[in-house]
Amino acid sequence: MSLAFFHARPVGFWLGMGWLLLVLSAGLLAPWLPLAFLPAVPDLQHVAEAPSWAASPAHWLGTDTQGRDVLTELVYGARQVVSSSLPAALLATLVGALAGGAAGFWGNKGLRLPWAVWLAGVAVGWWALALPGRWPCSLALAGGAGLAWWRRRSRTAKPTGWPLPLDAMFQSALTLLSAVPRLVLVLVFAAGPALGTPQLVVLLVLVAWPEAASQVRTQMLRVRELPFVEAARAAGLPTWRVWYRHALPHACRPLLATAPLSLAGLIGLESTLAFLGVGRPPDVPSWGNLLGTLQQEPGAWWLLASAGGALVLTLLALQQLAQQFGQRA
Repeated sequence: MSLAFFHARPVGFWLGMGWLLLVLSAGLLAPWLPLAFLPAVPDLQHVAEAPSWAASPAHWLGTDTQGRDVLTELVYGARQVVSSSLPAALLATLVGALAGGAAGFWGNKGLRLPWAVWLAGVAVGWWALALPGRWPCSLALAGGAGLAWWRRRSRTAKPTGWPLPLDAMFQSALTLLSAVPRLVLVLVFAAGPALGTPQLVVLLVLVAWPEAASQVRTQMLRVRELPFVEAARAAGLPTWRVWYRHALPHACRPLLATAPLSLAGLIGLESTLAFLGVGRPPDVPSWGNLLGTLQQEPGAWWLLASAGGALVLTLLALQQLAQQFGQRA
């Protein structure tokens, strides 16, 4: 990204960038910041108190219904955004770009896998599903190894294999995930035991990747017919290199605008889960968990102002970022 992009940006863009950098810094440096109180540790002498500067040490933003310091919970809530929502958004964008780019570039018949790969896949699937009988798995592995050896020895043999229906598989997965609302799908998977951070990230990626994939696939259908792609093919470059080095970067340009919006959606989704008390332990600090304490003390305006304000400012900053990147894309 060139420096010309940052020239003459509106004030809202810089305010949003400043807020996002503040959230990122707080999330990364939370354990080393000089906070007066530890996260998830209650102060039973000051429960559900408004912001006060009289106590020593003072609760600058008040306490929640369990006596936890609101400022500390906000800082460690930013840490949850950095450790959960941000990696999930990046991984979902990456997975969606690769899946949508492959489906749009090769379609249903453009990618042919050798029979050895298909047989090896059958063997791995047989083993993964723990189906009865060892001989089918061993036979498939032996057949795959034999075909691979034969193809290596027979240099004049014509390419063989079965086309992989990438686009059909992609559309089926997209239809399946789109049939159920995202929040309902997440609640189904998160309704069991409490999830750790890696499990939560995987769950968020599962529900978020179709958006990026659909956009990249649509763009790839146009990019694969452009003259520079045809020229790369005519030059004799390998198909995978034409896809990876030439077509995919151009097809991923719309993600500059949609990636911040995807992150905003995942932050809102993670906060909703925490507000409902689903998926994460109740002692994990997060903005949604802090907002959830309002159910016990509806008059605690400082909780709404602090956690709700942090959440709204973050979403608005990401929206401003997406708008400016969308103009560039």
